[in-house]
Amino acid sequence: MYDTATRQRALDLHATGLTFSQVSRTTGISRSAIRAWASGAVPSPRMTAECPVRGGRLDPSRPRADYAYLLGLYLGDGCVSEGRRKVYALRIACCDAWPGLIDECQRAVSAVMPLNGVQRVRAPGCTSVVSTSKHWPCLFPQHGPGPKHRRSISLAPWQQEIVDAHPWEFLRGLIHSDGCRITNWTTRTVGGVKKRYEYPRYFFTNTSTDIIGLFTATLDAVGVQWKAAARPTGATNISVARKDSVALMDAHIGPKY
Repeated sequence: MYDTATRQRALDLHATGLTFSQVSRTTGISRSAIRAWASGAVPSPRMTAECPVRGGRLDPSRPRADYAYLLGLYLGDGCVSEGRRKVYALRIACCDAWPGLIDECQRAVSAVMPLNGVQRVRAPGCTSVVSTSKHWPCLFPQHGPGPKHRRSISLAPWQQEIVDAHPWEFLRGLIHSDGCRITNWTTRTVGGVKKRYEYPRYFFTNTSTDIIGLFTATLDAVGVQWKAAARPTGATNISVARKDSVALMDAHIGPKY
């Protein structure tokens, strides 16, 4: 939550000619929040005071497609940890090889919790998108001590309802966290000549059988065919290689950037 003075300072900086990104880096406030303030949006007292999950449903003011995407990111590379005074930090680790993913992650966090600041914490090879709130455990009831693959992971009914309504955003979040799109190749001999053929495929790898189950169930729901293979590390690898299924994934997800 930002007070009036903080919002006005951000707007004053923008008025001097600084871009939203420059103001964001200077103040630590997300670009989406600054952009909303500049367009005249004023935080609602109701949104400030109340939990975003009430009566077993996500508050209608929260964009469900963005939440579905953020849920996928959280299940793949996110965690919720308790801090002082029951304030929790959501951290989602993003590889620096895909700067567009970092931007998209920060945008989704700001969309779901528009009154909370979002920061980028850098480490060698990765950047964690971090936001604090007392309500992250409400938004992600899957949180708990230890790695996700060592505890049960299931969606609350209201989360499943959102995933059912926005399956591609959920899948995109999972692929952007623990998946990838690559180009495979093989050789065939045609008319006595060996030729090389290349074809795209998607992979998703996770050590939690529950998260794998959520991923494959959602693939089934959108009509994507897949195959599973165990890896020596104990993880399960899901492959999507059929031409029509890859084309469907390309239309809705595409490679990381």
